Amino acid sequence: MNTQTLPTVGPTSTLATPQNESTAMMLMIERAARDPSVDIEKMKQLMEMLKAVQAEEAEAAFNTAMADVQSQIKRIVADKDNTQTKSKYASYAAMDRAIKPIYTGAGFAISFNEDVGAAGPDMVRVLAYVTHTAPGAKRSHTRIYNTDVPADGKGAKGGDVMTKTHAHMSGVTYGKRGLLGMIFNLAIGNDDDGNAAGDTDAQAITVQHLKELRALIVEVKADEAKVCKACRVDALEDLTVKLYQQAKAKLESMRSPL
Repeated sequence: MNTQTLPTVGPTSTLATPQNESTAMMLMIERAARDPSVDIEKMKQLMEMLKAVQAEEAEAAFNTAMADVQSQIKRIVADKDNTQTKSKYASYAAMDRAIKPIYTGAGFAISFNEDVGAAGPDMVRVLAYVTHTAPGAKRSHTRIYNTDVPADGKGAKGGDVMTKTHAHMSGVTYGKRGLLGMIFNLAIGNDDDGNAAGDTDAQAITVQHLKELRALIVEVKADEAKVCKACRVDALEDLTVKLYQQAKAKLESMRSPL
């Protein structure tokens, strides 16, 4: 997941705020503005300095609030059943329902978008804009996260496993769910008192795992739907690391001898 930061202008507040560096600079600029002999170029420099200080304060407030939010979020209860694996997983709706009151209460807002074509053909790049505005702040801070998700909708032999529309929207939903989990470091499922903390086999596969497995399916002329059925999952995205390794080993054994 890639991130970048973007300071943005935020709402003002009528509430009194503690004296800080940007407040002190604003008072100094106000006094200078009342002086008819003030140098305009110096005023411009002071304004640029003020913007930089406000941006730093907004980023610091973002980081502090994010740490506080993550300390409050509990493990997310899985609400969906996978009949093939006889396991449960958390939908995007369940994740959003559990954490939205916490992060909005801390001044965060999240919106999603797509960067169309940026990840190449049959891929979806999902963007998450996470904006934080502290009480009384003059500026907000926005951090942009993104993830790339395969969305070709085809099996290894070129047949349609999903329609283009279904594949695209499935990729968007998968990307949103993955980004939400990564942004807030969410844990899903029942708490086992840490007994499975070191069990990497039970972890979900990454986007890179998914890309490599699909490439291998194409290479050995396998069928994605049959691979899913053999692994007892609805889609490759539902594979655990252990199932991914098993599927990969089986597919590699199907390679033509040199």
